[in-house]
Amino acid sequence: MADGQHAALVEALLPAVLEAGRLQMHYYRQGVGVARKADHSPVTAADQESEVVLVAALARAAPGVPVVAEEAVSAGLIPALGERFFLVDPLDGTREFIEGRQEFTINIGLIEAGRPVLGIVYAPALSRLYATVGEDRAVAVEIAPESGALSLADAGAKAIATRVANPRALVALASRSHLNAETRNWLARYSVAEYKQAGSSLKFCVIAAGEADVYPRLGPTCEWDTAAAHAVLSAAGGQVTTLDGRPLAYGKTAERFLNPHFIAWGRGDFGGT
Repeated sequence: MADGQHAALVEALLPAVLEAGRLQMHYYRQGVGVARKADHSPVTAADQESEVVLVAALARAAPGVPVVAEEAVSAGLIPALGERFFLVDPLDGTREFIEGRQEFTINIGLIEAGRPVLGIVYAPALSRLYATVGEDRAVAVEIAPESGALSLADAGAKAIATRVANPRALVALASRSHLNAETRNWLARYSVAEYKQAGSSLKFCVIAAGEADVYPRLGPTCEWDTAAAHAVLSAAGGQVTTLDGRPLAYGKTAERFLNPHFIAWGRGDFGGT
C-alpha cells in the first residue's frame, strides 16, 4: 500500500470514526445496559451500534474488501478472506467503558498478506487518535468526537516514533485487567525501572509515541484487539512478536482469530537475561 493510499483511506474513514466516538460518548455519559456473549465477555449497544457505523463506512471507502468485525464474528458471521481484509474492534476495552474509565478505543486495521499495514486507533473519551499515514509514518492528534469534518492536518496531527530503549531502565506496560503471574515472571528478566498500566489498545500507542518500551501480553487476545495498534506501532518503528521471536501474524481463521502470547517492543537493545 502506497503512502498516499494510507493517508487517503484514513481521511475517508475519519468521519465515521468520529461518529462512532460520539455514539459511544452518549452511552458513556448516559449509561448503557450490559449483556453477555457466548464467551461470557460483556457487550453493549455502544459496541453493536458503533460496529454498524464503521462497517458501513468501510464498504463505502474500500468496496469489496472483506471486514472481520468482533460483534459480527460473535454472531457467527465470518466472511471469506483473501490476502487483504479489515479487522474491526468497534469498542476495545468494553470493561473500561462500563466501569467509567476513559481507556477504551475504536480500532480499524487493514491486513495484507498476514501483516497489518494500516491502523486507526481512536480513544473518544480522551479525544486522542493515532493512525498510520504511510508505511513508516504514524501520527497522533487530539480531536474531540464532536469535531466537524476535519482532516488530520487541519486537526494538527504530529508524527510519532518509538524511542531507543535504555536496557537498564525500561518502562514496561501492563494490562490493567490481565496482569498475571506469567507476565510478571517474564518482565522479571529485564531491568524495569517503571511500570505503567493502561487498558485497551492504547498500550501499543504509548510505545509508538516513545513513552514506554515494552508490553508483554501473556493472555488471550483476538486479532481485532491488536491489528490497528500493531500497524501504528510498526509504522512508528516498533514491532510485535510471538514469544519465540516471530512476527505476530493475522488471518488465523482456524483459531477463530485468537492470537498467541506476544510482546510489543519499541526499539533498541532490551538487555534481557
